[in-house]
Amino acid sequence: MVKTAHDIIIKPVVTEASMEALRHGKYTFRVMKDANKFEIKSAVEQAFGVKVAKVNTVSVRGKTRRMGRYEGTTPSWKKAVVTLAEGSKTISFFDGMI
Repeated sequence: MVKTAHDIIIKPVVTEASMEALRHGKYTFRVMKDANKFEIKSAVEQAFGVKVAKVNTVSVRGKTRRMGRYEGTTPSWKKAVVTLAEGSKTISFFDGMI
């Protein structure tokens, strides 16, 4: 199965820390668990038309949650922090958030 850019990038991560990282040209995305750094780099470049300098990935484990006496876990997921190359334009999706 061929993965497209929109299959690899699931959604942006919008937190205080990720919004602060935007000032340094770092964008945070939730990505497929089996995607590697090369696939993530090409997906971001293809989807947003920017030049990527570096990709850092983190596997986030699911947390235990309780609802009354019942207990379960949230699903684990993968996060990618993408650093844009010097002189590259910003990703337009995040422009109003800085």
